Amino acid sequence: MVKHTATSVVTIERFIIEQERMFPDATGELSGILYDMALVGKMIANKVRSAGLADILGATSDTNVQGEVQQKLDVIANEIVVKAFDHGGRLCAMASEEEEDIIHIPEGFRPGKYVLLFDPLDGSSNIDVNVPVGTIFSVFRKITRGSHGEMEDLLQPGRRQVAAGYILYGSSTMMVYTTGQGAHGFTLDPSIGEFLLSHPNIRIPANARYLSVNDAYEQDWPEPTRALMRRYRGLDGERKALNVRYVGSLVADFHRNLLGGGVFCYPANTKSPNGKLRLLYEANPLAFIAEQAGGAACDGYGSILDVQPTELHQRTPLYLGSKDEVELVSQFPLPKFVAPGIQERRGASRAGAPASTPVSAAPAV
Repeated sequence: MVKHTATSVVTIERFIIEQERMFPDATGELSGILYDMALVGKMIANKVRSAGLADILGATSDTNVQGEVQQKLDVIANEIVVKAFDHGGRLCAMASEEEEDIIHIPEGFRPGKYVLLFDPLDGSSNIDVNVPVGTIFSVFRKITRGSHGEMEDLLQPGRRQVAAGYILYGSSTMMVYTTGQGAHGFTLDPSIGEFLLSHPNIRIPANARYLSVNDAYEQDWPEPTRALMRRYRGLDGERKALNVRYVGSLVADFHRNLLGGGVFCYPANTKSPNGKLRLLYEANPLAFIAEQAGGAACDGYGSILDVQPTELHQRTPLYLGSKDEVELVSQFPLPKFVAPGIQERRGASRAGAPASTPVSAAPAV
């Protein structure tokens, strides 16, 4: 393992190589995916920095598969990710929050043994007002027999992720990723164009400080959810109140809570009974990082990472952050009517190990 000291200069490439050496059978393909994602981060960061100077702010005339108006930077970021990965021979398929179906590898390029799922620009509706946004990604091994990726390869429970991470475009550009060997953060040094190790082996503080939740939906929450939020705020006299901090950009809220300690909540409600956030592009990768940093994630019924996906753009409730705060959710069980079908899914359709089972090491191969 790379030793990070005050005087050391550890690039993301050096760090990945050192981790790869821990696994003699590694082929370097997963390492290559992480290199390519770092390049994607540099390219999108450059576009974000130009927002307001070039004609890349504002909305397009199109909507994405979610029915949401696409921002110009959504389209640009999506294309950057696809073009960075569609020819390298490491992936057999991709899926994006911005596209309806599988993104196949073009004919003429060798398909690889991994699949990539990504949200190209999380929080993009805030880009016009200079709020931090980010790219979120998730990597799985191919499980089908054919050479090309199939839906089954993409619809795997989060427990099977071999890598996940995000790139935050804020006051600085930072990439955080995990391969099951802890969560590690790298900050882009614009003077040399390199991501440098700045946050080795991140551990989310056990003593949470922040609560991130959109109170505008309080009238639509069931009573157990309202009671949970009163507990977080210390209004029921059972605990000290958490400070409320809500940016409205998931990757920004999660990053603050990851470093400072806290819980992000997007509960199910009567208007969105199955939740709002995307299981594959947002919840799974951030849950993997949270667990690797000593935190936890759930959907109000069990671990996010044990949910068996049934569709590419499946939505989910999400509670994410410091372990004790996430575990508190189980004391306020939701009624069945709020999220139809989820109770049955909890007993019959969840795949993988139970929530208490540790994530196995995923070597960079």
